[in-house]
Amino acid sequence: MKLRILVLVALVVAATTGWHFFEKYRSENGPVILYGNVDIRGVDLGFRVGGRVSELLVDEGSSVKAGELIARLDEEPFLRELDQARANLEVARANERLKKAGYRKEDIQQARAQLEQAEAVAANSQRSFDRQARLLKTEGTSRQSYEDAETSLEEAKARVEVARASLAQMEAGFREEEIAAAIASTKQAEAAVSLSEIRLSDAELKSPSDGLVITRAVEAGAVVQQGATVLSLSLEDPVWVRAYVHEPQLGRFPPGTKVLLTTDSRPERPYHGRVGFVSPRAEFTPKSVETSELRTSLVYRLRIVVEDSDGGLRQGMPVTILLNHEPVHE
Repeated sequence: MKLRILVLVALVVAATTGWHFFEKYRSENGPVILYGNVDIRGVDLGFRVGGRVSELLVDEGSSVKAGELIARLDEEPFLRELDQARANLEVARANERLKKAGYRKEDIQQARAQLEQAEAVAANSQRSFDRQARLLKTEGTSRQSYEDAETSLEEAKARVEVARASLAQMEAGFREEEIAAAIASTKQAEAAVSLSEIRLSDAELKSPSDGLVITRAVEAGAVVQQGATVLSLSLEDPVWVRAYVHEPQLGRFPPGTKVLLTTDSRPERPYHGRVGFVSPRAEFTPKSVETSELRTSLVYRLRIVVEDSDGGLRQGMPVTILLNHEPVHE
C-alpha cells in the first residue's frame, strides 16, 4: 500500500515537472499570439495668428495630403501690415545710405560760404572796434560806443567759430555711432518685414501630414483667436498598434522584431509591422486587453509600427499580432 502511494506521488511529481518544462518550452519557442488595438494619433489644427476665417476648403471626412491648403483667413489686414513694414524699411535704408555717404557737396559749399561771410563780418567788426579804441583815447567817442563795438566784435568772432565747426562737421561726415544706429534701424525694419511676411503666410492653414478630417470646429466668417482649433485631423502615418506581453515572452519582442497584424475585417490579408518600443516598466494589464489571462498579471507595453497601412485601420480597432509569421488558431 505504501509502495503504491509512493509510486503515485512520484508520478504526480514527474507529471507536474514535465508540464512545467513543457509550458516553459512552449512559451519560449512556440507560437506567440498577442492582442492589441490600433493607436492613431490626431492633431488639432489652428492658425498662428488671429483673424476672420474667409474660407474652409475641406469638410469632415475629407482626405488631405501633407502641405495641402485646407483653410484661409482674410489676408487684407496682413497685406496692409506688410506694406507698412516695407515702407518703413525703405525709409531706414535711405537713412542708412545718407549716413554712410555723408553730407552733400552743396551743403559743404554752403557751410564754407557761411564761414567766409562770418569771417568778413568779424573783420569789419574788428576795424570798427579798432577805430572806436583810437577815438576813445582822444575822447573823440563815448565809452558806450566803444563797448558796443567791442560787443559786436565778440559776437562776430563767436559766429565765425560756429560756422567753422559746422563746416568741419560736414567735411568729416557723420559719426560712427550715427552710422551704426542707422544700420541697426535698417536691420530692425528688415526683421519687421520678415515677421509681416510670416504673419501673412500664417493666414493660410496647411495640413502637416496625410490624414482624415474628423472635426470641423468653425465655419467661414467666424473670427478666431490665435491657436484656436479650426480643424481636427486623424493622421495616416504613423499608425501604431498598442499591445501587452507577459514577462516570459518579453524576450521574443525586442525592438525591430517583425510581426504580422490581422484584423477581423480582413484576416486573410495581414499587415506587416515591427516592434518600435518596449516599455521599461511593468504595469497592470488595462481592461482593453482581450484575454482573461492577461487581466490579472503584470505585463509590458509594446508599440508596434505598421509598415504598410492603407487607411483600413481605425482608432481602437482590435488587432491580432502574430510572431514569426505563424498561422493563427482561434
